[in-house]
Amino acid sequence: METELIIALWAIVALLVISAFFSGSETSLTAASRPRMHTLEQDGNHRAAVVNRLWERKERLIGAILLGNNLVNISASALTTSLMIGWFGEAGVAYATLGMTLLVLIFAEVLPKTYALHNADKSALAVAPLLRPIVLVLGPITLTIQWIVRSTLKLFGIDLSASLAEDVAEEELRGAIDLHSGIGEEIRHERQMLRSILDLGDVEVEEIMTHRKNVVAIDVDQPPAKIVDDVLTSPYTRLPLWQGDSDNIVGVLHAKALLRAVQANPSDLESLDVGSIAAKAWFIPESTDLLSQLQAFRSRHEHFAIVVDEYGEVLGIVTLEDILEEIVGDIADEHDVDIDGVQLEKDGSLLVDGEVTIRDLNRQFEWYLPDEEASTIAGLVLHEARRIPDIGQVFVFHGCRFEIVGRMRNQITSIKIERLPDGASTGAAEPTVAAG
Repeated sequence: METELIIALWAIVALLVISAFFSGSETSLTAASRPRMHTLEQDGNHRAAVVNRLWERKERLIGAILLGNNLVNISASALTTSLMIGWFGEAGVAYATLGMTLLVLIFAEVLPKTYALHNADKSALAVAPLLRPIVLVLGPITLTIQWIVRSTLKLFGIDLSASLAEDVAEEELRGAIDLHSGIGEEIRHERQMLRSILDLGDVEVEEIMTHRKNVVAIDVDQPPAKIVDDVLTSPYTRLPLWQGDSDNIVGVLHAKALLRAVQANPSDLESLDVGSIAAKAWFIPESTDLLSQLQAFRSRHEHFAIVVDEYGEVLGIVTLEDILEEIVGDIADEHDVDIDGVQLEKDGSLLVDGEVTIRDLNRQFEWYLPDEEASTIAGLVLHEARRIPDIGQVFVFHGCRFEIVGRMRNQITSIKIERLPDGASTGAAEPTVAAG
């Protein structure tokens, strides 16, 4: 009798240990870092490869773990109840229930899951080889259970076969970027670049192009000597050529091509045909997104494009460097404000030109101002105010205080922006307006 009791007690302990193994395995495999496992597998880590294979069939994995866990927990509870009834009669059922609840909760659930949660990657690598044969053995049972579950859910109109939507996957990626911890300049710059890469498909070239009024262009009908002087005094290596009218772009002149032509015949500069050495102009619509344009730049091996509207009128130019700057940005001291048109005031507020883009502000200061309805900060104020504000008026929305400082006719030229403490903003789309 004593031997049977010892065997029963050891069996209960063994079942609790197995239950702890299943509980810890579930937590570690669901909390482990998928990117790190992928990297380890690429480096030749066999255990990481097993973890990744288990993840590929996550439903079977979770089903096998839950099946095994419930099997051992129920077996341990039944065995304990049998012992307690033999010792205390009918009251043993209550003692067994209370005792097994505490033992399972503490030693088979909370303890292993707490350890696995704090050592997820390490634990996942350790348990994966042991779980692999268990998943294979319990596979037929888990498949049957999955079929029953899916059939039951379909009765309620729930279809689990739909894959994760692309926008949801992108939101998860953005969330992972935001969780990229660290407050140093290097970490902040990494977050900025990763966000900018995801934004390329949502930003049109019109938003980053150099406007036509700021474009340095050359009249091709000028004397060649004057054209050479204009190119040499310009800070740019590629310049659009126009003829007759500034909207009539006839080519793009590369400074190096011009210098080669001059070097080939330095004594007869007046006979130089600038139009013949210029490259053909490449025109693109203003609605082209940056991701498509970046791919087009790469496929065409070009760096320069003319942006036109739906009527063919020249709006400006965009270069490969413009798109790369949208990704990389400028590395500056953490106290510097390196956006043109933004000035840091002594009180910590910002004096911002109306034409500064919302994306530049969001990227520089890690704000989350919406840019779906407007691309510039002045456009955002107009959209939220739903009217043209006067100088001195103050608006509060999206966690910031906007004070109109400058206005020229119907255009907002300067805005003072102050970031409000968390919870101080109304957070509503309708702005709060204060008197100037």
